[in-house]
Amino acid sequence: MLLFWSEEHVGKWCNDWNLRRGEVIPLERCNRLAQAWYSPDRREPEWRRRTVDEAEALFSELGLTSEFWHLPR
Repeated sequence: MLLFWSEEHVGKWCNDWNLRRGEVIPLERCNRLAQAWYSPDRREPEWRRRTVDEAEALFSELGLTSEFWHLPR
């Protein structure tokens, strides 16, 4: 994850580093994703890795539905 000041900053950074533009989301949505993704706490004994379907369902609940959020199977 990278943080940028603006859409223009994203474009300049991608151009400067010759990289394809990825998904751009507001910081508030990124925070909601982080809170959901890291709950429950991974240090808890009952923690287990999400399946691909569970991860994609979480992305969808947060409105992250573009092709970028579709995971390989």
